[in-house]
Amino acid sequence: MLTIHSDDHRLHHGAGEFYRGRIVPCFEMPARVEQILASVAGRGLGPVVAPVRHGRAPVERVHAADYVDFLASAWDEWCALGEIGDALPYAWPARDLRADRVPAHIDGKLGFYSIDAAVPITAGTWAAVQASADCALTGAAAVLGGERAAFALCRPPGHHAGPRAMGGFCYLNNAAIAAQAMRDAGVAKVAVLDVDYHHGNGTQAIFYDRADVFFASLHGDPAVEYPFFAGFADETGSGAGQGCTLNLPLPWGTAAGAYLAALDTGCAAIAAFGAQALVVSLGVDTFAGDPISHFKLASADFTRIGARVAALGLPTLFVMEGGYAVGDIGTNVANVLEGFAHG
Repeated sequence: MLTIHSDDHRLHHGAGEFYRGRIVPCFEMPARVEQILASVAGRGLGPVVAPVRHGRAPVERVHAADYVDFLASAWDEWCALGEIGDALPYAWPARDLRADRVPAHIDGKLGFYSIDAAVPITAGTWAAVQASADCALTGAAAVLGGERAAFALCRPPGHHAGPRAMGGFCYLNNAAIAAQAMRDAGVAKVAVLDVDYHHGNGTQAIFYDRADVFFASLHGDPAVEYPFFAGFADETGSGAGQGCTLNLPLPWGTAAGAYLAALDTGCAAIAAFGAQALVVSLGVDTFAGDPISHFKLASADFTRIGARVAALGLPTLFVMEGGYAVGDIGTNVANVLEGFAHG
């Protein structure tokens, strides 16, 4: 299986994020990618190549141009104030505040274009997120070109990024960008299967009213889990997209039996939709040892996930999302890819 990776991911390395009342070291760190690369090489899973640059046009197929402009300019605006640390939001246009005007000041923009304070912007963030999207687009091109599957080793991840907002370590929605590129290349029906522990609220928002992209997500119940305000079972799409969103929220403590049963439900829905290509938002934070998640999957269970995805028989792009047990992330990702390859 072809893996697409850019060293530019290292340019984004936030010093800290706001988590449960404290500024803590970022859970999303460069070491995650280094562990995955080592496992991909160690298992002999296939070649690793650099992405092709695609520019902003495919990004703006799913993200608003003003939001992309913000990401491109935020660090310079921050530095113009004489700041030297990471840029983090601290005020948001919540209920009873206006959300129809973009503030002129960078502090206001940071809040306007975000959903939380887990998205530090650093000197290298924009370069890293562009390279991450390029990994996804290069992977999509490989699958469209005849590869059975490809793995876009994206960092930063993307599935919490909506049309006009960053959040949850995510800036550009790599999976959505890739799915849209497949549609633009002529694939009539694309499915996105999100197996990350946290609901892919951004991907859902991008495709919620569309009938050409099916979104299925298995995740921690948002009644008790981030992102809290999206991912409930009654969210099934709107307008033309009614019935094209499937949310399968699961309780804390979910282990392999219940998880794989839910995965079977998601895969059956994708098959019924008639998808002709598949994008998998691959988070492995469902692992029992993950520091910010509450499922109980063992490393061996990820092989079974890969095999069940393979059974769909679709051209498949894996796009890296979450997974914060750094010592185990390489094994868990490689198990998914190996399970798919042998499935």
